[in-house]
Amino acid sequence: MIKHPLFTRSIHIISTSLLLAGISLPQLAYANAQVPPPPSLAVKAYLVTDFNSGHVIATQNAKMRVEPASLTKIMTAYLSLKALKNGHLQLSQTLPVSEKAWKVEGSKMFIEPNKPVTVDELLHGMITVSGNDASITLAEGIASSEELFAGMMNKEAQRLGMKNTHYMNATGLPDPQHYTTAEDLSKLATALINDFPEEYKRLYSIKEYEYNNIKQPNR
Repeated sequence: MIKHPLFTRSIHIISTSLLLAGISLPQLAYANAQVPPPPSLAVKAYLVTDFNSGHVIATQNAKMRVEPASLTKIMTAYLSLKALKNGHLQLSQTLPVSEKAWKVEGSKMFIEPNKPVTVDELLHGMITVSGNDASITLAEGIASSEELFAGMMNKEAQRLGMKNTHYMNATGLPDPQHYTTAEDLSKLATALINDFPEEYKRLYSIKEYEYNNIKQPNR
């Protein structure tokens, strides 16, 4: 699951955690099968679903608005993979690193303004180590600015049926108008796996990543 070290998240999306770990829950074999009680968690919202059937197994406040923090990067990844699929980006393509991306606060992959970085490196830096610098660089490479990219994120969210989500940036840094729900994140995670299965397997299975001689664990 993608995490951000500067945030204390008020949400724990169990369905997203399971999906991004490549785990699907088995369907119930019988209508009268005994279902375990919902988990007791010190969180405000969660949603547990069967990936194969879409059946909701357990839920709490799934429609409540919460800050997505670095789970925002699931949408940034989705749009980046979409740009690769439609030919707007290439994995070997290098993107410039802006001063904004270089100076961004929070977790980083430690890219530098004058050092070429490929789209593939940026994807690893964003997905594996939750690099805010990588997220902004991808956003600027796709839409020329993070602000325009946020507009793309909101348009995609509407297309995916994420009715209670609004994005203001590509990183998940706090903003009053940056919010989502457990239900919407479940929809996004499902779409990412269904639409980009090979890239999902390749990128979300990595335990650590090294860039610029700095090795970091999966966040």
